[in-house]
Amino acid sequence: MAVKQNYGTGRRKCAIARVWLKPGEGNITINGKEFRAYLGRPVLEILVKSPLVHLGLEAKYDVVATTKGGGISGQAGAVRLGISRALITVDEEFKKDLRAQGYMTRDSRVKERKKYGRKKARRGFQFVKR
Repeated sequence: MAVKQNYGTGRRKCAIARVWLKPGEGNITINGKEFRAYLGRPVLEILVKSPLVHLGLEAKYDVVATTKGGGISGQAGAVRLGISRALITVDEEFKKDLRAQGYMTRDSRVKERKKYGRKKARRGFQFVKR
């Protein structure tokens, strides 16, 4: 008999995370590595675990995530959204709590593209009058 898995997709900046939740003892792996080793910063560890901690489920589910694109911070935010969406497939009642805390909102800020005639996205070239 197969174990029931719940799936959620998370995105932040240019990062995309595919997240599966399985009943377990609270192990989190990202791209095949233990999440503390992958993320490297305690702030990002707290960020990733925050939806599970808020609902008191950190020891009930194992999280397996694959991420690509962006940097470590963007990937951590994408995994957080993926976990939140997967938790909603577990129980629809979680949605109200997660939305109130801001875990269901996709952070859509991405880097602005560089325009022609400019040094960067908005900064112009330095002007010399004489």
